[in-house]
Amino acid sequence: MTMTASRPTGHPGYSETLLRRPESVATARRLVRTALAAWGMEELADDGALVVSELVTNAVLHARSEVIRLVISRPGPATVRIGVVDRSKAPPRHRRSEDDNDSGRGLVLVAGLAAAWGTDPLPWGKRVWGELHRKDSR
Repeated sequence: MTMTASRPTGHPGYSETLLRRPESVATARRLVRTALAAWGMEELADDGALVVSELVTNAVLHARSEVIRLVISRPGPATVRIGVVDRSKAPPRHRRSEDDNDSGRGLVLVAGLAAAWGTDPLPWGKRVWGELHRKDSR
């Protein structure tokens, strides 16, 4: 699997270009956990790993390019934003999941875990993101 090295994105953050393959979900989880540990925010690691898993899985299933971009930023001292960028302009949508279906619950999980989430349209696609806040900051 070919990947670029993760790198700081500035005002603190990390990003990595991942192949649009199921194996990239594990790489994304590791990068989120690494970023949160570097920022001393380990208490968000489990929720962050689940949010990024769902966002990357959605991109793997629905994006139209060979690669996706994971961006982890810290817009505030107690806030982490996890975003996945892909080339599809179609916004994510909640799907109804039947009890016996293993898929269709990703955005429900993101909405339940994230303090906020959304989609930013981009000229070439979109960014889907979720924000996590430290518990003591609410």
